[in-house]
Amino acid sequence: MRKAIAWITIAYSLLLLYWMFIGFGRTHPQLPGYKYNVVPLQTLKLYFRHADSFQFKYWIVNIVGNIAVFAPFGLSVPYLLRMRLFSFTCFFICVLFLLETFQLLLQRGSFDIDDILLNTIGALIGFGLLQLIRKRVVI
Repeated sequence: MRKAIAWITIAYSLLLLYWMFIGFGRTHPQLPGYKYNVVPLQTLKLYFRHADSFQFKYWIVNIVGNIAVFAPFGLSVPYLLRMRLFSFTCFFICVLFLLETFQLLLQRGSFDIDDILLNTIGALIGFGLLQLIRKRVVI
């Protein structure tokens, strides 16, 4: 079971890297210059204050998608690496920080601290689900 989960996690990670660096029209740098947000909740406030200005699809992808797409890591990584909440959270935030930095430097998106927050919330939801599963089934 552990081996299957490891392979699925690797495949999912590769798919996610594709989405982050190549998918959604990110094959070439967009506008010259770096785009970033280092002020926590700034982008989220923008989405909620001006929700009527964004297409619903765009809003869902950016808010709900950033949470949901990282929930599987909260299930698989702590299971595979036998990590507790604190070590998993620290590890996960460091990896996200690196990914966001690469997006900025490669100009394949932007560095957004709010993405790190939303992605971490998603992973923590997955971690919570893993704990519920562990209480029900011995894994």
